[in-house]
Order: sequence, then structure tokens, then C-alpha cells
Amino acid sequence: MIVMAAPAPKTPNSETQLQRPELYINRELSQLAFNRRVFEQAKIPTTPLLERLRFLCITSSNLDEFFEIRVAGLKQQVEYGGIQTGPDGLTPNDVLSRISQQARQLILEQYEVLNGSILPALARERIRFLRREEWSTQLRSWCKNYFEEDILPVITPIRLDPAHPFPRTLNKSLNFIVSLEGKDAFGNKGGNAVVPAPRALPRIIRVPQEISDGPYDFLFLSSVIHTYIGELFPGMEAVGCYQFRVTRNSDLFVDTEEVEDLLRALEGELPSRRYGDAVRLEVADNCPEQLAKFLLRRFELSDDDLYQVNGPVNLARLIQLPDLVDRPDLKYPSFTPSLPQKLPQGSNMFTAINNGDILLHHPFESFTPVVEFVRQASADPNVIAIKQTLYRTGLDSVLVSALMDAARSGKEVTVVVELRARFDEEANIEIATKLQETGVHVVYGIVGYKTHAKMLMVIRRERDKLKRYVHLGTGNYHYRTARLYTDYGLFTCNKQIGKDVHQIFMQLTTHSKNPPLKHLLQAPFTLQSGIIERIDREAENARNGKPSRIIAKVNGLVSAAVVQALYKASQAGVRIDLIVRSVCCLRPGISGISDNIKVRSIVGRFLEHTRVYYFENSDEQPEVYCASADWMPRNLLQRVEQCFPILDKKIKQRIINDLEIYLSDNTQAWEMDNEGNYRRITCSTDQPRVSAQQTLLELYTQV
Repeated sequence: MIVMAAPAPKTPNSETQLQRPELYINRELSQLAFNRRVFEQAKIPTTPLLERLRFLCITSSNLDEFFEIRVAGLKQQVEYGGIQTGPDGLTPNDVLSRISQQARQLILEQYEVLNGSILPALARERIRFLRREEWSTQLRSWCKNYFEEDILPVITPIRLDPAHPFPRTLNKSLNFIVSLEGKDAFGNKGGNAVVPAPRALPRIIRVPQEISDGPYDFLFLSSVIHTYIGELFPGMEAVGCYQFRVTRNSDLFVDTEEVEDLLRALEGELPSRRYGDAVRLEVADNCPEQLAKFLLRRFELSDDDLYQVNGPVNLARLIQLPDLVDRPDLKYPSFTPSLPQKLPQGSNMFTAINNGDILLHHPFESFTPVVEFVRQASADPNVIAIKQTLYRTGLDSVLVSALMDAARSGKEVTVVVELRARFDEEANIEIATKLQETGVHVVYGIVGYKTHAKMLMVIRRERDKLKRYVHLGTGNYHYRTARLYTDYGLFTCNKQIGKDVHQIFMQLTTHSKNPPLKHLLQAPFTLQSGIIERIDREAENARNGKPSRIIAKVNGLVSAAVVQALYKASQAGVRIDLIVRSVCCLRPGISGISDNIKVRSIVGRFLEHTRVYYFENSDEQPEVYCASADWMPRNLLQRVEQCFPILDKKIKQRIINDLEIYLSDNTQAWEMDNEGNYRRITCSTDQPRVSAQQTLLELYTQV
């Protein structure tokens, strides 16, 4: 177990004491704890084998982004002399030291599981990564030809000397540091060289069936390059060859006060992401100390930034393997998402929505109705206009194509594209350009505030009046992630909700001050205050002996203001259940402070992404909200977010039932204690096993 903070404090007796650092878990360390929970999925024997590998790769990919953004940010604070602490009281140097220790242990265990468990298990299933000593004569001949025909023409070895300085290595790229002996063509002695592996080359190479002893034999690109590295330096001897990879700061900076064209500014900044300041160096564990030190000096890193690994340094690239292997028995069973009863195949979307609100729960229910909504709108002569926000959607988005068709057919189409969606900036720039070329009005939201709201509105003329049809969601308009992430989407033609959505779109395009919204809460204006107001109301009800309860399902809980409101509600006697997938800075179960708060995290086949807030509301109707926002300062105060109420009683009860299923999960749930440690919840032999995701799959899909 990883201790996240100091031992739980004694009960504070004033509001000021609720701000004591001991009451808060560090954000970065909590994120590392989440990555460990993902990693633990790779160790479960009952998880299908190729899915275990996939979880291992996801852990590695998550760690890459963690270093690129979170660690890079901490290093910048140290560089600029910052000693600012968060609610937990840890300085940037404190956090970096703990990250180095905990990340190092996690990475060590990753490779132990890969080498000691997953690769041997794959080999037993005749899915093999052949080591060089296992290559047959025929395979060696094939590999030599592959090296000469496919690798040698595109690879550029760089001998290091005063005329050939250390090359700029791309972020997260595979490279080799090579020790040479002998003399080159000009009489110069030995030294070192760097060999970058071009990104155009596959990191996993499938051995042709005709020279293979099994159905699925593979080679690592690194093995092939290592074997024939000497051919890159004729006349010299390569006496050492070692993989390395550097992770760089990937957070883009654009001065929004100075820039005149955000799109052009981002286009200019994107190339620099590949060459940001180094934050981590990974090397093969057999790399000699002097070479590792040499690399650290070149990248201006310290010993704490060095991670030695027993295997491929680009571990995340193994995520390609499940797609290269046709073994359904080693993967999760396939399923067909269902359509709601109100939306049978071929339904008229506008007629269906007129008959009542419709809820979609992805991935258990299909994302197709969302696409069909836009497609029908683009072809409907009564539709006047379409407005939509796009945060992440993918370059091949069918929704984008439908929006373009709508513009070509003469509809008034307005799209708010968030250019600063991290790691999707380049794709979003291309999408914005394509949309503009077909006549779509494209805007980029509010300078200084990311537009993270998920909104789609169609304006249709009916009986000489205009009517608004709306889709609001907790997740992105992305067909692929709708198969991987759990999210809610609501279709409604409620007049007041439509008016609220219209006002938010007007604000995004005109920056105008709008009148208060009737039903929706909106960041950065009313969302945080609205949440705290409802938490405080539950606390007041508890103090007055009335029914009170809060359930919140979010991806992250970081906001100190919300945490303090929850602490006060707990002290008042409110029962609070928090389902927090990733980062959670609140500490549950502290005597006199958070006795009534429980925190759990669900990690399973699908990425839990729904944001749902439930408030008991005493003897009145319970309130249920779905939102695009987590309970984090960036979402509540620095982004444009939407939070919408569920007004239909049946849909509301359905979401409440879903929440109770998640609270009953005893197979994929982790519970946090008051020291910030997570314990996997297990069921006793006399208890029925409950997996929330599996229950919902069986409830809604055709498995």
C-alpha cells in the first residue's frame, strides 16, 4: 500500500481547521495511485490475457502523460523558484521526490508482470516474442533482409563528435546509444553514436507465416536494430547498444492576451511539443552507468529522473498486439450496444424526442442515435440551424461529415471547436479547417477558458414556430470512445432547457452577459456555487432531522471549496457516497470530519467517465444532475462546462438505480481509507458477485 499523506489528524473544531493540510491528499500522488489501480487489472488471472496486456499498456501510456504534463509542471515550478503548495501543504520538490520513489516502484512491477507473467502466458497460447537466441537460421536470414530493405534506407545513425553534436530526440521516441571501438574512415577513434528509430517503422514486426513455427510470432523492432547495429558503422565495432527514450514537457503555452489568431498560434506551437524540456529518461537496465550518466547530462536531468527498465522502453507500443492477434477467446467478449425502446431502428428522431426525453447510456447503448440526429437534421427541410460544441471527436468523425453535409444543404451550422483539447490540438485544427471550407461557422470558444461543454442543438420550424431539440452529454462526441467510455447523453425538447442551451451558445459566440439560466448550471459562473449550495442544503436538512444524502460520480475531486463543503455536510450527518475514478484529494473516514463519507473507485473494462450528482433534497423530489464537469478547479472555474438536471422521473430513477449498482460493485471496486490508501473490495463466499459494468452490459446489450 502507498501512504499518500500524513496520519489522519484529530477532529478540528473550526472552519479554519478544515483547511489543514492533513485533511487533503496530494493531486499528483492520487493520480499515481489511480495508475496503480489500472495496473492491478493486468495482474488479475481471470482478466482475458490480451486485455491484461492492454491494461499494462494503458498504465504505461497514462504514466507518459503524467510525466509530460504533471511532472513537467512541477519541474517548472521548481525551476522558477516556486514554493507554492496546494491544500495538502507539499512543496513541488516534496511531490517530485515522492513521485520518483512511487513511479519507480510501479514501473519495476510493470516489467516484472510483463516478463514473469504476461509474456510467458502469451507464449503458452502460441503468441510469442522471439528473443534473438531463439531465431532460426531461416529467420535470421529474413531479419537481415528486412533490416537491409526496410530499416537501413530510413535510419540515420549519428556519430557524436564536435561536428555532430547530440541530436534533438523526439518526445517518447525510441533511440539507441551505441559504444564504438576502432577507427572510422577518417582515422578517428571510437566514441559514441545515437541511432534514432524512425517513427514510420513498426515497433512490433510479425514474422511471416512461412518461416514461423507458430501462428503468431513477433519481433521487437529494437531486437532487429540491435542485432544489425554494426552494419551502420562499417569498419568499426559496436561493443554496446542500449535503448533509451526521453519524455518531454508537452504542455503547450499560448499567451492568450497577446495572440490575435488562436489557430495560427497553436499551429506554431505544436512542433515545439516534440522537443520540450526533458523530464524523464528511460534506459535499458543493462546500460552501463557511465552511458546512463552521459545521457542524463545531455538531457539536463538528475539521477531521480532516470528509470532503468527490463524490456522495451516504449512499452505503450505493445497495445498494438491485441489488434494483430485474432484470438477472441483471449479478449473481452464482443457485444452489440442496444437502442432505447423509444428509438427503434429507422425512427424519426424529432418525433421520438417530442414524445418524451430519451437517455442514452454509452457504451451499453449505441451512439448511433446521436449521429442519426445530426444526419436527419441535415436532410430535414424544416431544420433551420444546427449548433454544436466539439472537444474531442476524431479526424474521421461521422458527426463532422454530417455537419458538413448540413452546411452544404444550406443549413445555418455553427460549431464551437476547442482547439486546446490536450493532445488533440492538431486534429481539431484540421477539423476546424474542413468545417470552414464547407461553410460552417467555426468559433474557438472563449479566450482563456476551454470549452468543455458537450452540447448539440437543432432548431426546427414546426407549425410556423421555431422549436429547439437538444442533446446534452457527459462525454465527447467521439464515436470510438463511445464504445470504451461510460457516458450519459440526454435528448430533450424541453422549452426551458433549450432556451438555456441557446443562451450558452450565444455567450460562446458573442461573449455577452446572459440572464440567469433556468435549469442548467454553467461553469465558470454558477456551477461551483450551485454544487456547494446543494451540498449545504443537504447539511441543513440533516441538522433539522430531515432525510439527506449525496451521491457523486466523477472522474476527479480536487476542488478544496467542494471538499470543505462535503466535510461540513458529513459533520452535519449527511451520508455521502463518492464514486471517483481517478484523482481524489478528499480523505474519507476521519473521525469527526468525514465519518459519513465513503470513497470508491471503479476500474474495469470500460473507462468510467459519467459525471452524475445526486442530492436527496429532503421530502421534495430528489435532484439528479449530469454534467461535463468534474469537481476540479479547472472544470469549475477555468472552463465552459454545462450541468443539466434530469427532469423526467423515470429517467431520474433509472440513473439512481445505476448509481446504486455502482455502489454495490464488489468485484471491480476499490475503497479509500483515511490515509489515502485503496483496498480492492472483495465479496465473501456467501455474497453474490456484483460487477457494475457487467450488470449494465447484461441489462442493455446483446453480449
